[in-house]
Amino acid sequence: MPTLVAALAVYLRPRVLVVLLLGFSAGLPLALSGETLRVWMADRGVDLGTIGLLSLAGLPYTIKFLWAPIVDALDVPWLTQRLGRRRGWLVASQLFLMAAIVFLGTRDPVGAPLLVGFGALLVAFASATQDIVIDAYRVESLKAEEQAAGMASYVAAYRVGMLASGAGVIGLTAWLETRALDKLAVWPIAFGVAAALVLVGLAAVLLGREPESRNAELQPAGQANAMGRVFHAAKGAFSEFLARDAALAVLAFVILYKLCDALAGAMTAPFVLSLGYDKATYAAIVKGVGLAALLIGGFAGGAMANALSLSAALWLGAVLQMMSNLAFVWLGFQAVGPWVLAVAIVFENFTGAIGTVIFVAYLSALCRNPLHTATQYALLTALASTGRTLLSSGTGFIAQSIGWSAFFISTALAALPALALMAWLQRCGHFRVLAAGREGS
Repeated sequence: MPTLVAALAVYLRPRVLVVLLLGFSAGLPLALSGETLRVWMADRGVDLGTIGLLSLAGLPYTIKFLWAPIVDALDVPWLTQRLGRRRGWLVASQLFLMAAIVFLGTRDPVGAPLLVGFGALLVAFASATQDIVIDAYRVESLKAEEQAAGMASYVAAYRVGMLASGAGVIGLTAWLETRALDKLAVWPIAFGVAAALVLVGLAAVLLGREPESRNAELQPAGQANAMGRVFHAAKGAFSEFLARDAALAVLAFVILYKLCDALAGAMTAPFVLSLGYDKATYAAIVKGVGLAALLIGGFAGGAMANALSLSAALWLGAVLQMMSNLAFVWLGFQAVGPWVLAVAIVFENFTGAIGTVIFVAYLSALCRNPLHTATQYALLTALASTGRTLLSSGTGFIAQSIGWSAFFISTALAALPALALMAWLQRCGHFRVLAAGREGS
């Protein structure tokens, strides 16, 4: 019992609680330039092709490693002097994020789709920058015995943040429409509320403390050699990773592992609305039983990652993700009803959360050099988001061309390249090396 109490008490440590709040702040903007944006466009009658193309607005998540060394090496004027380097960057990115969300929410998706795309791009850029800083802050501020609890709290709060800006914002627009507000008015209000929720992240910054640098060389020494520090930080991080065995295969696997999930997720909301479900029902199910499935799935994924070898956990997560896509094929043949939608959403959220936690554990294992954690983690998460951004940009055209059932079957089959690559990496001993590195750390 004392051991269990001690294991649970770590979640209440101030540093872990700050990371939890930052997890909410990190997850909040993702849906605003993704699922929520697609529902908004579909609600206003924008065609599926345009909706699919707006996935390109998430490009900053894919290329954020390009400016990660800048965040890692340089100060923010005025803010850094008062809050420290990490917290200064956090405040700067969060203030910019709030402004970007307000800008996006006040554009017209029918009359000015390009401005909507630009606004979504600004939100994604600010969000990606915040992610870079939060990852570095989490690694540097948590002690070794707090890392697991910090990651579990972060992932759970991240999902809650996504739901707040996804189902929460969508549900708010539906409720506002019942109060006799039209579609032109409800979406700016909902996005304004989402912008206000960024204050949770700002509160975390003020409550937290600036972490001590793990390496004195990463501390800014003045602006005269600023670009030199950026260059050396980037060169060291990339060259160290690329020098590893099967480095290119590993990077390809990072891109492909969540691809089937990302392709299906890009069209899930338009698909559900096309079946005849209204926004209020969709939001209620995603926010209700969907949220419970996400949280339970996240903790289940953590338990699996601890109980199984890394390779076995990755295999399990990949298979579950394939099966979750087929649940939407089943949904398409059912009569419209809340319980069948709940079954599909619960299964997709539960399996998706398991796959996400296991995948995050894998990415963390890849970043084993403390000198390059922030930049390397930014590179890996940027590549992982490729499926959600670049590769899913044409999903609307594909769904229009082949129909919903064939579309979701094809997204399930998109997992096969990742499975083949995972089998090859396993034969090469890649996962044994990572397991040995984690045991020795």
